[in-house]
Amino acid sequence: MMGEYSVVYYRDTRGRLPVKEYIYSLEREVAEKVYKYIEYLRQHDGYLDEPYSKHIHGSIRELRVDFGKIRNRIFYFTFIGKTIILLHAFSKKTTKTPPREIEVAIKHYQDIHNNPGPYEQTY
Repeated sequence: MMGEYSVVYYRDTRGRLPVKEYIYSLEREVAEKVYKYIEYLRQHDGYLDEPYSKHIHGSIRELRVDFGKIRNRIFYFTFIGKTIILLHAFSKKTTKTPPREIEVAIKHYQDIHNNPGPYEQTY
């Protein structure tokens, strides 16, 4: 449909898709829930309120997908042209988001702004 948002994965300089690889590494039921939340995010034009999403830094937000005690986090931002870019994913094991994880997302965000073509369309 015209005007709908799309979701793309950040692609690193080696052509890898770290968020997609993270999701593939999850158990099937967990991965299905992650994909369901990504679709929900897309349907809501890249913005969900807490507890589903939370502001992290600048334009970067965090998609929160909990499955039992597993707390999956996917950093993303909404780019020009109604595109949601999934930057970085990890399993959160502490109360506070580790600064290192935020730094990775910021680096990927900067990579995209320096070279706006390194991602793969999914929807």
